[in-house]
Amino acid sequence: MRNKLHRWGPPILLIAPSAVLIGVFVYGLIGVNFNTSLTDNIRGQTTGYVGLENYTTLFSDDTFMYSLRNLAIYTLAFLAGTLFFGFLWAWLLERGVRGEGIFRTVYLFPMAVSFVASGVVWRWLLNSNTGDSASGLNRGLDMIGLGFLQNSWWTDETWGIFAIAVPAIWQLSGYIMALFLAGFRGIPEELREAARMDGASEWKLYRHVIFPQLSPVALSAIIIIGHMSLKVFDLIMAIAGQTNYTTQVPATQMWIAFTRGEYSVAAAIGTIMLLVVAVMIVPYLVHNYRAERNR
Repeated sequence: MRNKLHRWGPPILLIAPSAVLIGVFVYGLIGVNFNTSLTDNIRGQTTGYVGLENYTTLFSDDTFMYSLRNLAIYTLAFLAGTLFFGFLWAWLLERGVRGEGIFRTVYLFPMAVSFVASGVVWRWLLNSNTGDSASGLNRGLDMIGLGFLQNSWWTDETWGIFAIAVPAIWQLSGYIMALFLAGFRGIPEELREAARMDGASEWKLYRHVIFPQLSPVALSAIIIIGHMSLKVFDLIMAIAGQTNYTTQVPATQMWIAFTRGEYSVAAAIGTIMLLVVAVMIVPYLVHNYRAERNR
């Protein structure tokens, strides 16, 4: 017993502070938030427990359901755009171009800018004014003779949430490029040469050799970008603000409820967002754990 204590004591003492802090400020506050979502809490005044009433009210609210729809559209557009451009840029760099370091810097630079800062710029670029008063992209389209493509961008009822995805794609595509480029560079040249010696065309080389090697990178990119898109808030607030209906998502709905003093409703939205993120993240963590265990 003394030997086991001597062996396990220092490691336990080493991780104990972090474990306590995580237990209190992560899982403890998640528990407090969930408990609040089960009450009728208005501006800190709790009148009692109402069970799942706040959740049923939310899922019967057209505005909240519209925000969930917007979140799904934004996530799909964000994922598709960043994966497409990230892979395309990585493939072009992997093929070999002059000034690769310059291109890498240019592609990665947007990631160094905060969503709030880029949102301020993109709010002007995606200005909804058309005709003689147009500015930003609408003005540019008019100058090159493509004025018929002018639209109201993030104020449009149909395409508003897609317009929000544009700056997000611009900002994170470079990060996905770096992931794919690392994946390309990690594939041994011997595998490529062996496939070519066996008579494989370039398409078959990519399909049967390179793409399977990149699948873990693609999965990681999907998880990272996916969970970031599910929590989008600052970009929307910087571009459209909290009152624009066409760009509402659960995070903005949570903020609106909180500013109104509807703490229990805000807590319920936060719990729903946590569950949505968990549905995406937990299977990935389980998959990685099983893969590591089987090695």
